[in-house]
Amino acid sequence: MKAIGIILAGGNNDKLGALTTRRALSAIPVGSCYRSIDFTLSNMSNSGIGKIAVITQYNSRSLHDHMSSAKWWDMGRKQGGLFVFSPYLSNDNSLWFRGTADSIFQNITFLKRSIEPYVLIASGDAVYKMDYNDVIEQHEQTQADITVMYKNVEDEDVCNYGVLELDETGRLLEFEEKPLETHLRHISMGIYVISRTLLINLLETIVGEGRYDIVKDIIIRYRKKLNIRGYLFSGYWRAVNGIPEYFGINMDFLKKEVRNLFTAAEPYIETKPKDEPPVKYNYTASVRDSLIGSGGIINGTVNHSVLFRKVYTGENSCINNSIIMEGTIVATNCYVEYAIVDKEAVLSDGRRITGTREQPIIVPKGAVV
Repeated sequence: MKAIGIILAGGNNDKLGALTTRRALSAIPVGSCYRSIDFTLSNMSNSGIGKIAVITQYNSRSLHDHMSSAKWWDMGRKQGGLFVFSPYLSNDNSLWFRGTADSIFQNITFLKRSIEPYVLIASGDAVYKMDYNDVIEQHEQTQADITVMYKNVEDEDVCNYGVLELDETGRLLEFEEKPLETHLRHISMGIYVISRTLLINLLETIVGEGRYDIVKDIIIRYRKKLNIRGYLFSGYWRAVNGIPEYFGINMDFLKKEVRNLFTAAEPYIETKPKDEPPVKYNYTASVRDSLIGSGGIINGTVNHSVLFRKVYTGENSCINNSIIMEGTIVATNCYVEYAIVDKEAVLSDGRRITGTREQPIIVPKGAVV
């Protein structure tokens, strides 16, 4: 493969509230068995990228545990493999990463010791499937300095994204980061292809000037100086950048076409496997249009919901349109609708938890209700 991969998984995102109080955004559970970083990791591996750096920072313990073995993504190899970088604090250096560009700069040795001509930079908090060879091929054909992947949206609020304006040839004219109002409909996916040597030069230049952000200090600042081009992606892609989006992504996995994209069509999205037995459905169980993770015991009713591994539901309990994470206990006679129950929570007998699709109720990790 012509590229090495860098996954930026260190951001501190408070838009998911209690869900990211004690876990990195890239470690958020998705689709009954995945973590959000699995999608970018698998896409890189499936595209033939054999050397990947994952840069972590905030609440990274569960993320490090998830990536404790690289073999699940075919990264256990003598040449290349999976590298995990965190801020290096010492007597001479007490700085955490000051931005996305600085996080790569503080690990610039990884770039300098590599020999591949290109670097593919992506975040670990989006759900999609993509062959990166296609964008690298376009990057070469257009002789671009930087290629920014984007998606067209028509009926979606773009205020949480960077938006692009391109000319008729696909060259970047303007880039607005999270605008309050805009007519632009091209949203950045946060995925970039750039020459390895150019990236090293840019990082050394901007960090020396006290600039630390990829979007603001490279993409926007150099948009007229460099040949920056867009690559249109038309497949399924959603970023985990808020509670409604996170809830919607998990509900999308109940749609056959979305679920099959990741689980029934090669190349597959891989994850760290768990060796629990299959779900046990007792005679009082009733399940419809739902995903249930391994190791669960179901005694109640589950409708249009996503349950992760080792979830227990008691008799006469009813779960509708909800996300129930690992190890949660829903006791007898409970009613749960439009809720996100974090892992290892306990809902005691007779509890009623109800929210709305726009504002699901969140039960924090380990809470006893």
